[in-house]
Amino acid sequence: MFRVVDIIEPDFGCEGLPDGQEICCEVVLESEAGRVSVKIPDAELYRQRIDVGSEVSYENDVIKKLS
Repeated sequence: MFRVVDIIEPDFGCEGLPDGQEICCEVVLESEAGRVSVKIPDAELYRQRIDVGSEVSYENDVIKKLS
């Protein structure tokens, strides 16, 4: 089990998002073992309503909100 401690949204500046590319956020997860940063599609974070403080599982590049 992890807790989301930060979500860092990408900044594409004036160039914008490249065509056909999905927006991914850097999500900082914390567990008893320490912290890890992973890239998660922004749409998936919204779909599951994952925000800072959410408890999640993260395994095989799949994040799932627990509470």
